[in-house]
Amino acid sequence: MKLLIVAVGLRVPDWAQTAWDDYAKRFPPELKVELKAVKTEPRGSKTLPTLYAAERQRIEAAIPRGTRIVVLDERGTHLTTQALATRLTSWQLSGDDVALVIGGPDGLEPEFRQAAHERIRLSDMTLPHAMARVLLIEQLYRAWSINANHPYHRE
Repeated sequence: MKLLIVAVGLRVPDWAQTAWDDYAKRFPPELKVELKAVKTEPRGSKTLPTLYAAERQRIEAAIPRGTRIVVLDERGTHLTTQALATRLTSWQLSGDDVALVIGGPDGLEPEFRQAAHERIRLSDMTLPHAMARVLLIEQLYRAWSINANHPYHRE
C-alpha cells in the first residue's frame, strides 16, 4: 500500500523538510509514503473559484486513478491517534492506495472536499502548511507503530 501526501505549496522551511525526511525513511517497505507537492496558484487579482479550480486540477493530476482520497479539512472528522491507527489498518486491508490532501492558503475547493472519500482534521487549531505536513507524517508513522506494536507510541 502507498500513502500519497498531496500538498499544495512547493516550498517549506528547511526544518520541515528535515522532519519530513526523517519520518518518511522510518516507514517499512510495505507501507510507502510519498509526497507530491503541487504549485500554489498565484493570488493576485484572481477570484477564489478560479484559484480553487487551478489548484484542484493540479491536485487531481497528482493522484493516480483508483486512489482513495482523504482530505484534511478543519470541518472533518476528529480522530484520536488510536482511531487513525484503526483507519490505517482499514485502508491497508482495502488494498487501495490512499492520497491525503493538504490544501493551499485558502483551503480546498468545496466540491472537491465533498467528493473525497473521507474528510479528517489534524487539529482544532489552524496550522501553517509546513507544520501540517510534519504533523500528518508523524501521526501516520505513530499509527503504523501502534499497529505494528512498535515501541514508538506509548499510552
